[in-house]
Amino acid sequence: MEYKLARADLTSEAKSVSLEEVERMVQNEVESILYFDRENSEKALNGLVKHFDKRDRNVYIREVRFGLDEKDYLYEVHIL
Repeated sequence: MEYKLARADLTSEAKSVSLEEVERMVQNEVESILYFDRENSEKALNGLVKHFDKRDRNVYIREVRFGLDEKDYLYEVHIL
């Protein structure tokens, strides 16, 4: 499964990462916070939650709005 990390600014492209890359990012960390782009579907993010639940890690997803437009949001994912 491919996930898109949050963009650095509105004009840049979102970087895609695989589930294995996400797992490597959080592998040695007790607590990790990742930011994902709005182009990720909630279904895909729920798949991420299920994946880490199987590995006895807790995952919390929050939608963060940073502007007045409906498209101005990203997903904040806490993996504990």
